[in-house]
Amino acid sequence: MNTLVPELGHEDQVGVHDESTVSASSEFCISAITHICKVTVMQLRYAFRLYPEPGQQTALARAFGCARVVFNDAVRARRDARAAKEPYPTSKVLSASLITEAKQRPDRAWLSGVSAVVLQQALRDADTAYANFFASLKGERKGAKMGEPSLRSRKDSRQAVRFTANARWKITKGGKLSLPKIGEVRVKWSRALPSVPSTVTVIKDAAGRYFASFVIETDPVTDAAKLPAPAPDSCVGIDLGLTHFAVLDDGTKIDAPRFLRRAEKKLKKAQRELSRKQKGSKNREKARLKVARAHAHVADARKEFCHQLSTRIIRENQTVVVEDLAVNGLARTRLAKSVHDAGWSMFVDMLEYKAKRYGREFVRIGRFIPTTRTCSACGHVDGPKPLSVREWTCPACNTLHDRDVNAAKNIKAAGHGGSSLRSVGKTKPPASSGARHGVKKQEATESRTENRSA
Repeated sequence: MNTLVPELGHEDQVGVHDESTVSASSEFCISAITHICKVTVMQLRYAFRLYPEPGQQTALARAFGCARVVFNDAVRARRDARAAKEPYPTSKVLSASLITEAKQRPDRAWLSGVSAVVLQQALRDADTAYANFFASLKGERKGAKMGEPSLRSRKDSRQAVRFTANARWKITKGGKLSLPKIGEVRVKWSRALPSVPSTVTVIKDAAGRYFASFVIETDPVTDAAKLPAPAPDSCVGIDLGLTHFAVLDDGTKIDAPRFLRRAEKKLKKAQRELSRKQKGSKNREKARLKVARAHAHVADARKEFCHQLSTRIIRENQTVVVEDLAVNGLARTRLAKSVHDAGWSMFVDMLEYKAKRYGREFVRIGRFIPTTRTCSACGHVDGPKPLSVREWTCPACNTLHDRDVNAAKNIKAAGHGGSSLRSVGKTKPPASSGARHGVKKQEATESRTENRSA
């Protein structure tokens, strides 16, 4: 049985990989690569660590503050218009009143100290927030309902400003990032950008780290040619869980990393020290940064693990089949910490966008298919299987099954044209869903018990 044991990553690590392979972590420290698919172009986001000097940190703080003020002014202007039962002001009107005219007033003259592009992008963010809000109200936007945009605070854990090509930012010959009215900032490059970036977003996270996030465009056809093609009929079924993070249909079991559980002792100590510091003191701010860095270390390690595993699966298989789990439902139970610590959604999202980028097929089967209690050899559907039953014998064909490997085989068959599994999943969705939900809860309970004993 093959196993993969993850290790915690370093906070400066961004991912150093040759272009002939899939990057395991193109922007390790911030988030998975954002993907926006068009007809023939995919937009990717690459993030790199920044190390601004003290004077540059002051200039960035000024830019963060000015962008926040413009965004809040735009939200207030719309709220005032709504209270007065007047039409919402257009972007052109807001740009003139909140930026151009505001710079002439004494109370807003300091807006001239930052790039105008930063202020314009703050207005665009407000427009996008309201567009998403109204789309959510009309039911045109998927996901949970969104509330009206709220005001930003200087105490927000994440501060960001965006520079477009109009800002005339550039990467110098020495490898530094030149930003208007900020200067040349040192960048820790982990790899070369595959194309010329269109925009750059400078981000400061809760741990006090700075990042430059570049948006670049790439052609999936060209990217697919860089990666050696696997066998055309290579397919893998993946069963996700908490006892094991993932089980493949060939019997490979990937151990659950449990990054948060492993770091809980350190986090609890840092959190206790924070609670004992006086509010508003410098010592409290130091303690807060210590807690934020510990959480960032856990998040970075989880992200790197998901990148490495998804990269390996995409490289070795032409078709990837996973189960559509009810993560939101499980995250509302007492097992929420274990479910969030697993990072299932992040892992599946990485598989999906990497499959699109490198010409692989990604299949997500329905959650109502009883993959655990269906015999992968003959298709017989047996009764519910409590978690204590790790192996079971099919009464129809006498085949001995490992419950997780059997589920992975059924997931693969369902995604690869298993008609019998598809029909079973459609006939009894409520019972199947409840059984599957219960199995995941039992796995999480067992995982917590094992972790405490360890």
